[in-house]
Formats: sequence, structure tokens, C-alpha cells
Amino acid sequence: MDGKKLEYKGEAALEEIEKLTEKADEVQESILREILIQNGQTEYLSKYIKGSKDVKEFKYCVPVITYKDMYPYIQRIANGEDSSLITGRPITEMLCSSGTSAGEPKLMPSINEDLDRRTFIYNLVMPIMNQYISGLDEGKAMYLYFVKEEMSTPCGLPARTVLTSYYKSKHFKCRARDSFNDFTSPDQAILCKDSDQSMYCQLLSGLVYRHQVLRIGAVFASALLRAISFLERNWVHLCNDIRNGELDPMITDPECRSCMSMILSSPNPSLADEIEEICSRPSWKGILCLLWPRTKYIEAVVTGSMAQYVPSLKYYSERKLPLVCTMYASSECYFGVNLKPLSDPAEVSFTLMPNMCYFEFIPLGENGTLLMDVDEEEKVPIHKLVDLVHVRRGCYYELVVTTFAGLYRYRIGDVLQVTGFHNQAPQFRFICRRNVVLSIDNDKTNEEDLHKSISTAKKLLEPYNAILVEYTSYAETLVVPGHYVLYWEILHHSSVVNHNQTPLDAEVFQECCIAVEEELDYIYRRCRTHDKSIGPLEIRVVEPGTFEALMDLFIGQGGSINQYKTPRCIKSNAALMLLNSHVKASFFSARDPVWIP
Repeated sequence: MDGKKLEYKGEAALEEIEKLTEKADEVQESILREILIQNGQTEYLSKYIKGSKDVKEFKYCVPVITYKDMYPYIQRIANGEDSSLITGRPITEMLCSSGTSAGEPKLMPSINEDLDRRTFIYNLVMPIMNQYISGLDEGKAMYLYFVKEEMSTPCGLPARTVLTSYYKSKHFKCRARDSFNDFTSPDQAILCKDSDQSMYCQLLSGLVYRHQVLRIGAVFASALLRAISFLERNWVHLCNDIRNGELDPMITDPECRSCMSMILSSPNPSLADEIEEICSRPSWKGILCLLWPRTKYIEAVVTGSMAQYVPSLKYYSERKLPLVCTMYASSECYFGVNLKPLSDPAEVSFTLMPNMCYFEFIPLGENGTLLMDVDEEEKVPIHKLVDLVHVRRGCYYELVVTTFAGLYRYRIGDVLQVTGFHNQAPQFRFICRRNVVLSIDNDKTNEEDLHKSISTAKKLLEPYNAILVEYTSYAETLVVPGHYVLYWEILHHSSVVNHNQTPLDAEVFQECCIAVEEELDYIYRRCRTHDKSIGPLEIRVVEPGTFEALMDLFIGQGGSINQYKTPRCIKSNAALMLLNSHVKASFFSARDPVWIP
């Protein structure tokens, strides 16, 4: 593909953004009408609109739902019933979201056309970036992408993550090669099911091409930091491979060995010496700029729970490289793009593309005040919903979508704030995932699940005449992989004397750690046991009176003593300092929790 065609491709993409956003209201109306024409005869929609294709009737009659409402239909299709239960097109796969139901991932229906919509969003990224950073066609991109293990539904439909679906599709594998998307990683390495072998080969490729790399990235910030940790442990082996021109025998995947043999075509001692000198330094501050000196930016999701990794990424880039978050997407649907990609991570806003699905919003607050007043189990009155073009600047909303694949007025669970508009299309800042208190990687642990798991674990204290009087939590991300930290305040009963009682020792707390992890959801246990992207859970036992001191701290900062509740997840640095200053002992899980694919 020559330069003129690439330039036109970029201009055409930017023109399409303008066209769609200038008439966002018309595009949205058209999208909803298309969905009703395609899916109006489905069993689900027929309950409410009896085959009608009238947009107004849809808005008046179809309820707002959660996964709990859709689960029976999805389960029937997974067991072999026809896709026409919810969509007029064949469902080709189920996408595993990071949410859970009954300890398993949520399954989101997907049809072939969804891949076209995802590819549309991907194709907007480089034209947008080219407006801000020049010369991106003069080198390579070191993007670290990974597939996850697949499952199948009882009827044989693939069940996999949305990214695994995309990387295995013809849209990715048969993509047109162009100089703006020249990756260091061979497709075979990306598609390798063994994450360690995949990581090794992708980092090795990135090091071989280190002087050609113009941008570094991963889907999530956590994955990029995990790669840096992996590099710290394996750089000696990687240097040996480059020096000798031969791949380490521990890489056994035949596809990886085949593709890497072409990259390691001959010994390169001088390159190995360069990398060894850099990696041997006592401090890895700025390591990304040293190893890949032409890099212009880092691309990864750094919003929401991933914001906790921003300080680490700035450390490894010595604050020289912009952190770029290009798009907003989920398993249910791809939503939009960041039209100002060089903005500070805390200020990132996404413009929703009105041709992706039909968007609606549940109002949650205004005037800069977020009122979390619509619980997931609470039925949302239809008249409360706001259309895409009628949201208001500064107000908070929960995102609701209607998709071609069979989700109707489905609550995504994301809380957003309107920051402005691009033409008619609103721009949103991602605030949080509703009810999520802890997250390290793909895991999303809410307050209810955390409480349930701790309630199970604290029973192990009872035989020792001890009770858990208060607790809170924290996502520790200064180490890689990050891990959950629980702060426990323990009360020992003195009223009961048992001379044969076993003392409360380290083994008991280790068992408590394991008990908590065993009760956490499928995604957490997979990240811990299989992906190794989360470290062992830690319990820090604090001195008596610590949580009273914590309350004093928050009240001293302006909190109300009448309304004070112990926060179940700590975000405040001052609160963390207080808690850590009162820690008496610390204990970790001694083994991985059970996880069955």
C-alpha cells in the first residue's frame, strides 16, 4: 500500500468521524431502527413490542435490564437453542466478559458483523494519532498482545474473550499490511496459547528491533508492567538468544520457533551487549526510553482501575513518554475513541461513535455530584433514560446499550461523566465500574463479593477465641504482579479460658488468606492460578484501635460522624499510611486457589 493510499485512508477515517458526530441524533435513530428490523421478530423483543419496528414503541415498552435478566436466554442459546431467541443473525460465539455469574464469566452473544464494528474502531486510532505525532510510519510498534484459553458452550459455540476473538479473526490475521501498523511481534507469537512463551518471543522481537520501535503498548497498563517484570527476570536469556542467533530451547511451541528463526537470522553480539549494559543498571528508572530510544508514546488503558499503574509507567519511562489511551470498549460492544490522545490520563475523554449501537443513559448526578442511587438490582423507570445527544455537560450517567447481537437496554455498569461534545456526540470521562472496589488485572471484585469471602474466612478464627471486628482492603500495585491486601483488626476474647486452646499463629492466617481467595470469583481465581497476573492475597493484622483512628482521620478531613462508614477499599494515601503504621504482622496465601477452566 503506497503513501497516498495511506494518507487517503487517514483522511477518510477522520471525515467519517465528523460525518457521524455531526448528525449523531439521526445516526442513532437509524441504528435503533436497523436493530428492530433485524431483531424485531425475536422471542425476547416480541414479548414487549410484538414484532413492531416502531422506535417509539421500543422506547415506551422495552425494560432496562441487567445480565441476570438476559442469562436465561443466553444459557438456552449456549445449550443449543436457536439464535432467534434474541437476534435475527446467527450467534457465532460467546464473548467472556470479566463480570461473573454463579462463579463463571458472563457470556455475551456475538454475531459476525460485530467484528466489522470492532475493526471500524481500530481503524480510527492511527488517523487520530497521526494528527498529533508525525512519522509513525517510519518504524515499528511494539505492542504486546495475548490470547487467552478458550472454552466451548454445551452446543459447541466458542466462548472466549473479545480480544482473543479479534486476534483469531481474519480481520486481524488477514489485515492489510501498512507502514503505520508494522508490529514487532509476529502473529504466531501473539496467538501462542502459552502466555510465558508468547511474552518471551514478543519481548525478544521487540529487543531485536529496538532501534526501529516508535511506540510501545499493551491493551492494559497492568499487562505492560507485567512485561517489564518478565523482562527483569529473563533479560539474560534474551541477550544470549540475540548474541548466538538461536532461540532458547525452553521455547517449545513450533509456531513460535518457526517465526523467531527468521527474526534471529544471525548472531548479533553488539546488539546483545547494548541491551546487557542497559539491563545491568542498578535502577530501571527510564528503562523503556533506554531500551527503545525512538519511542514516542506508550499506549495502554490507563483509565478506571488501571489509573493506579500510571505512577509506575511514568517511573519506567522517566516521565518522558505520553501515556495514550486510544479507545473505550467492552465485551458487550465497542463504544468510542479518544480524539485528544495526548491528554493527561486523568483527563481522558472518549467520544462515543453513534454507529456502534444504540446508546442510552441512566442519570446518576449533576453539578459535579455523583449520586450512586440506582442499584443494580433496582428496576430503572424507562422515563428516566436519556438519549445520547441529550446528556448534559458535567452530569454523571450509567451507560445502557442496545446491540445488534441481542442486548436490549442492557446496563453495562460503567459510570461516566460528560466532559463536552464533539459536534453532536458527547464526550465522556470514565469514572468507575459500578460497585467494584478491588481490581488488579481483568478482575472486578465488588463490595458484596469481598464481604462474602471475608465472612467465610473469619469463621476460621472462632476456634481460637478470636473475632474479626473490622476490615478494609487495598489493591497493592507497587509490586508486579499486584495483589489484594486486607487490613484486619482482631479482638481476642478474654472471657473464655481454654487451657488446651491452640494459639492463633501464622498458619491460621495463611488459611484465612486461602479461604478468602477460594470464595472470590472465577476471573480472580483464573488471574491468580492460570494467568499469574495477580499475586497471593495478603492479610495485614493491625493493632486494636486502628479503625477508630481511621474514622478520626476521615472525620478530621470533613467527614460526618453520623454518616461515617468504614470504607471497604482505601484510596487515600493518608489512610494507607495510618493503616500501615499500625500493622503488627503480615501473612500471604500459601497456595493458589482452585480454578477449573
